Amino acid sequence: MLTVLFDGIATGALLFLSSVGLSVTLGVMNFVNLAHGVFAMTGGYVAVVLLNRWGVPFLATLPAAFAASAGLGVVVERLFYRKLYDAGALEQVLFTTGLVFAAMAAAAFLMGSQHQIIQLPAFLAGQFHLFKGFDLGVYRLFLIVFCGCVALALQLVLSRTRFGSRLRAAVDNATVANALGINVGRLFAVTFAVGCGLAGLGAALGVEILNLDPSFPLKFLVYFLIVVAAGGTGTISGPLLASLVLGICDVAGKYYVPDIGAFIIYGVMVAMLIWRPHGLFGRRAVR
Repeated sequence: MLTVLFDGIATGALLFLSSVGLSVTLGVMNFVNLAHGVFAMTGGYVAVVLLNRWGVPFLATLPAAFAASAGLGVVVERLFYRKLYDAGALEQVLFTTGLVFAAMAAAAFLMGSQHQIIQLPAFLAGQFHLFKGFDLGVYRLFLIVFCGCVALALQLVLSRTRFGSRLRAAVDNATVANALGINVGRLFAVTFAVGCGLAGLGAALGVEILNLDPSFPLKFLVYFLIVVAAGGTGTISGPLLASLVLGICDVAGKYYVPDIGAFIIYGVMVAMLIWRPHGLFGRRAVR
């Protein structure tokens, strides 16, 4: 039971790190970005290439994965997304869906269709034997601690810094924020880049768990959207709590009731939305 709980928390931590960018940018920019998984996949493949082909240490691949995904996010936002901000949701969905399939084809051509495997460093490969029947995996403990630190840092940035206060002002009313001298366009671009970078960082951390392959953006899109729907947009605490609940329920469902385990997460999402229709800590952005 404790092992399942621990594995569920680790899975939820990865879900949070990969999807929190979508939650924040959707709440801030009101843009339907179904291609969020593309940026996550980019970070994962960058880590795989650096680690397996160039021999870069695992920890050193993480900032590279973040930078690559964030850089791709800046390029895509500047060249394409910015032109669609005033378009309808249908146009945004169609474009980002097309981007997903284009990225999947490019990944299959460049990296092959197989699942990617990495060799974790020795200090992450062991286990702690706490007591009978409960072994604590070092890798999963590292994921939980790392993602917890990221969540804390994000919360502090949003609540204690000048950037965070400007971002909250833009979320509440972008027009008034612009009138007060806040460069809302640049603010949104930086926020989008950071969200993409976090997605890539999450995929790089979770290559061993998430089964990285060219279908990753489509396969995990449902998970990202479930976290956003259940946790609410524009917050950190909502997606964090939703990711942990959904991760635990997903792992427990697949372990205890494997025949229907894959559907447990959807039932949990429905129950959470019936209880809190706008998400656990959701808020509506005003544009």
